[in-house]
Amino acid sequence: MRAAMAGALRPLAVSLGDPAGIGPEIVAKSWELRDADALPRFFAVGDIGSIEAVWSGPVQRISDPDEAASVFPHALPCLQVAEAGEIVPGSPSLDGARCAFQALEAATGLVRAESASALVTAPISKAQLALVGFTHPGQTEFIAERCGVSRDNIVMMLAGPSLRVVPLTIHVSFAQVPTALTANLIRSRAHATVRGLQRMFGIEAPRLAMAGLNPHAGENGMLGREEIDLIIPVIETLREEGLDITGPHAADAMFSARARETYDAALCCYHDQALIPIKALHFDDGVNITLGLPIVWTSPDHGTAFAIAGRNHAHPGAMIAAIRMAREAEINRRNRLESL
Repeated sequence: MRAAMAGALRPLAVSLGDPAGIGPEIVAKSWELRDADALPRFFAVGDIGSIEAVWSGPVQRISDPDEAASVFPHALPCLQVAEAGEIVPGSPSLDGARCAFQALEAATGLVRAESASALVTAPISKAQLALVGFTHPGQTEFIAERCGVSRDNIVMMLAGPSLRVVPLTIHVSFAQVPTALTANLIRSRAHATVRGLQRMFGIEAPRLAMAGLNPHAGENGMLGREEIDLIIPVIETLREEGLDITGPHAADAMFSARARETYDAALCCYHDQALIPIKALHFDDGVNITLGLPIVWTSPDHGTAFAIAGRNHAHPGAMIAAIRMAREAEINRRNRLESL
């Protein structure tokens, strides 16, 4: 049934991100490797000129997502939504930022309308987007709003072949973490992570591991009391609610190969506690997948890399992984819906 469903799904929509970044290059390179990496059909959304500026392969403009399937075997389909003006790889512009904004909005809308099966986004520059009226902290908040979901009900997961991590607090200073890390936050993120693992990854009984905040998980209160006063009571409550969760674990030991075999996802107290291990292990194939949305959305776990744009140095591994994970997550999501 999975194979039949995969064949019946519409192509994925891949927004090209900032035209001056590495997005167009890694999308094009992913298409080049479509057969070698058994990638599903997809089409780019953005300015076709941004692809042609960095790649000499076949790219074909389409006017409707329905054209993508027939074009994909012999050319990279691109749905033109905006002109980015003069494109100089590595040199972002306001026209390019407007194009990235429109591509993101169009691709999200296509997936919401089921004209595409899932959404994959190439990197954008939040600083550039802010200059053209983008008022959201990032793509996550924008897509959540377009999907009618509160940002409090979504979870950012970073996933690679051997590790999945969820940062409970994200873009706040380290000094703010102890205050931002509340019992309600931990509980809601834990439950959302379990639902996401079930729906998107097909894991029926997910196992979670919770990291401690302090060195050595507080060393029984000698190095901090957050574990005793906050984390342990929440874990006990979550266990009573039926979750399979362990911890708090010392963060310096819980990401070893042997430790990673004992859980399906790690809940981490702050940004770098989650992103350092995932990037150390899966820099070239790490994927950002957002849980709690009514659509599947993935993106490579890296930025625009303006410094290497246009030099043919960008590695497409994370984009390939994001495309593959989007298709697998959509198949798992639909299979689960059919089984309910």
